[in-house]
Amino acid sequence: MTFVGIDTLAKAPLADGDVLVGGRWRAAEDDRTFPVYDPATGELVREVSAAGPGDALAAVEAAQAAAADWRATPPRRRSEILHNTFTLMRQHTDALARLIVLENGKAYRDAAAEVGYAAEFFRWFSEEAVRIGSSFGDAPAGGYRHVVRKHPVGVTAFVTPWNFPAAMATRKIAPALAAGCPVLLKPAPETPLTALAVAALLTEAGLPDGLLNVLPTDRAPEVVTAWLGDERVRKFSFTGSTATGKLLLEQAAANVVNVTMELGGNAPFVVCEDADIDAAVRGAMDAKMRGGGEVCIAANRFYVHESVAAEFTEKLGAAMAAVRTGPGLEDGVTLGPMINQAAVDKVRSLVDDAIARGASIAACGSVPDGPGHFHPATVLADVPDDARILHEEVFGPVAPLTTFTDEDEMLARANATVHGLASYVYSRDVGRALRIAERLEAGMVGLNRGLLSDPAAPFGGVKQSGLGREGGREGIEAFLETQYIALDWPTTA
Repeated sequence: MTFVGIDTLAKAPLADGDVLVGGRWRAAEDDRTFPVYDPATGELVREVSAAGPGDALAAVEAAQAAAADWRATPPRRRSEILHNTFTLMRQHTDALARLIVLENGKAYRDAAAEVGYAAEFFRWFSEEAVRIGSSFGDAPAGGYRHVVRKHPVGVTAFVTPWNFPAAMATRKIAPALAAGCPVLLKPAPETPLTALAVAALLTEAGLPDGLLNVLPTDRAPEVVTAWLGDERVRKFSFTGSTATGKLLLEQAAANVVNVTMELGGNAPFVVCEDADIDAAVRGAMDAKMRGGGEVCIAANRFYVHESVAAEFTEKLGAAMAAVRTGPGLEDGVTLGPMINQAAVDKVRSLVDDAIARGASIAACGSVPDGPGHFHPATVLADVPDDARILHEEVFGPVAPLTTFTDEDEMLARANATVHGLASYVYSRDVGRALRIAERLEAGMVGLNRGLLSDPAAPFGGVKQSGLGREGGREGIEAFLETQYIALDWPTTA
């Protein structure tokens, strides 16, 4: 199947349905569908096939049937297919970006950047596929040899979120296929169309049938429970909220399924008294406003040294007030709508709570008249420590600012959270920045940099922000089992 593009995906189901199982596109087992809406208008995009538990088990069967041949496929061939997919994604950047804007709402500039980022996972892991190696050595005590081999873990099942509908899928699919594992994917019900487009590109790139099975659905518990209850599923990877992740961990424990969890965040953004304020503001805009703030590693709590707080607040406020909000495909728009009205209502409630507790609005952008789920880019100053917005993931375009004078006291406040995904530090003193970074309880830290994610680097958090890492060398190791062989053979004098 060749890439069908936005014009087809946005208008009607694929020829035989939107569920991909064993290389065949078909309708859900009971012909159920669910709606996908445009966040910029609230209008229906189209109905999408809603997979059920029977489809989920059929996908496991198809993946298991394809597993042996893929495991035996030379790494070089797996690498070529992944690199072909990278090339195709780059060729179709505009169509993919427009599709993301349609169902996710983010500004076109952000969507195009996501496509480039998503494609890079195929390039990176195409290169890692050929570097899976074994080791051979003598036992220290002598008399026999150690052979250590790496094998694909087996059938893998993925659940991805709506905020990066391309990148969160490719970050899981690429290493799994590179390692030799077949894939089951359940994309978010808000944004299934991008996943279907990525699947079509993989097929066009030469991926054999059954190795990628895509099940869009609005009945995730039934599908995921079927997968986690099947002993043939040996790896499960989830990106989403901490609350849901905890429930899925309990289910995965029943069959001792290997898991990777990328969960919620509550990232602090620290501005020291010697920081380059202009650079800190640029970094804050990157860390806060990428994807409209609906990002797990978005800066969530700003700790600004009292001596530079006025300057930072003024300059960040000016930058936020200048943000143009509107439908993502309109020229000049840099902030699109939020995913749905519930998301807008949550952010509004956090802002209202902070103001009720003594915070003030330092800057506020505007939103367009008419339909759509929009929230203005907002800066809150003097936010008290008991405000909900400092303890809950904002997931929206609001920057809450608070001040500090003592480094130890600031670190205690920054670390006073169950999350530990990302953090940011701005200081001209590299020694100070590193000292603070090493004391921050986070899996990733940006030093004088507001953008963190890189396919070549391990992505993940500590505490209740998750388990395991995605990306980097660690990303492919998550899909490999280690086998040790003690080897002896007769010798002659």
